[in-house]
Amino acid sequence: MKRRQLLQLAAAGLVGLTAPPLLSGTRAHAIPIGLGSIRSLVPEIFADPPRPPEHSSVIVIGSGFGASAAALRLAQAGSQVTVLERGLRWPRDPWREIFTADMTADGRGLWQQDSFTNITGLPVGPVDRFGGVLDTTRFENLSVWRGAAVGGGSIVYTGVTIAPERRFFDLSFGGRLSYDDMAGTWYPKARSMLMPSQMPDDIYNSANFAHSRTWDDHARRAGYQPERVDGNWNWNVLRDEMTGRSRPSATVGASTFGNSNGAKHDLTQNYIPQAENTGRATVCHSHEVASIGTESGGRYRVEVRRLDAVGNVLETRTLTCDKLVLGAGSIGTTELLVRAQATGTLGNLNEFVGRGWGTNGDASMTRSLGPAAGVPQGAPCASRIVDDSGLPLTVENWYVPGVPTDLGFIGSLGMTIDPLRADFHYNAATDSMTLNWPKGGSRDTVEALRAVQNKMAQAGGTVVSAEPFTRDVDDTFTAHPLGGAVLGDVTDSYGRVKGHDGLYVVDGALIPGSTGAANPSLTITALAERNIAKVIADGR
Repeated sequence: MKRRQLLQLAAAGLVGLTAPPLLSGTRAHAIPIGLGSIRSLVPEIFADPPRPPEHSSVIVIGSGFGASAAALRLAQAGSQVTVLERGLRWPRDPWREIFTADMTADGRGLWQQDSFTNITGLPVGPVDRFGGVLDTTRFENLSVWRGAAVGGGSIVYTGVTIAPERRFFDLSFGGRLSYDDMAGTWYPKARSMLMPSQMPDDIYNSANFAHSRTWDDHARRAGYQPERVDGNWNWNVLRDEMTGRSRPSATVGASTFGNSNGAKHDLTQNYIPQAENTGRATVCHSHEVASIGTESGGRYRVEVRRLDAVGNVLETRTLTCDKLVLGAGSIGTTELLVRAQATGTLGNLNEFVGRGWGTNGDASMTRSLGPAAGVPQGAPCASRIVDDSGLPLTVENWYVPGVPTDLGFIGSLGMTIDPLRADFHYNAATDSMTLNWPKGGSRDTVEALRAVQNKMAQAGGTVVSAEPFTRDVDDTFTAHPLGGAVLGDVTDSYGRVKGHDGLYVVDGALIPGSTGAANPSLTITALAERNIAKVIADGR
């Protein structure tokens, strides 16, 4: 069986038994398709965006989990809210190819880039340089994945929507935040909007989730007890895919670049339309914020660039607001604050700006030569395991992106509570941030996750890693950037920036580098709900 699989992988150009086309410089997929083709596939994204007013009561920068929650609650409270989002606004359709797929990626997938390497080590590109949905920001020793679209990270994440365990939460937050308060009020409030749920048995037992069942089996053989996780998926849409009532998406491994048919219950299906339905919130896509500051009268100043779909700057404007909400994600929010501090446009920021940044202990994990189902792997995660025998960690059952069918690869996402933290600094010569993340990342994270990987590989009779594409445990990227404007340091305990009344942080920049070995989306949403409720109640 193993020999047969090796021959199958070689025929697909996915192992080094022959000269693999992905390594020899040729490319069977992910090629430029041209602006005209993208326009014909998704003409809606070329429409002119709404124009923001010169002055707004509230400007929210970003449209991800924290930003969307804040925009909704402020609009419901009576404020006129302008949301500025650099990315495009993408439609949904059960049959059209709105988004690109991992294996056949094109410019719709990447934000102003012509190539990147996905978590399995497979190169994606060259593609058309375009305003696609995934920004893989490259620092010296780390690649950071983040969303670039209306809906932010909810468009490109893999849907796991869970709270950390109390013991792990307390390890990460160190008394900055009450678990009882979050678990009793704010996690439930966020769940009521996002509506996550566990994978139903009929989907779990289907052909496209054979890899999930194999993963669980190997975990049990290794002595772990898999537990089902909540996913932010519309399972009925997955059923439609399986029965021919929708073009396949989530069931065939689409997630990293979005789900065309709405299978992923992203923010464009809950917080954002509810905010717009108040009549007091306007989402202005294709508007990238370059800098922020204050004016002599006390208002906040926002320098913004309107972009076309390719990224050309069509217009630059200066907007003002009474209250400014930073929700551009850990990287975007931190960059705005670091630049404002260095250039003096926000004069009272403290010494903690740019500090306390971490990766949530992220690492991708790949095994090979497991059972091959011969059909594509579904994207939603079914389960995870928890291990606190050493460095506290969790490992989730993932699909393997970029592979057209199940050839025996088994993917996982590991997260540890690793104390490694880094700082951002402003580089005046390039007008950008630098990150002092160490070369080689965190040995503690890699070794802790490698121990779990080895146990599962031995128990399941699989091969650790999938060389030559990716090593067994890869921490050279993160999809969960956290910190840079940490709660209680840069801000007070409710996200109000110290020294600047009316300036707030509502996203992952608040979180001190880790959300307790759990995916951060639910914690970010719940924390934003908590903080903005206090801001509204206090009137400041």
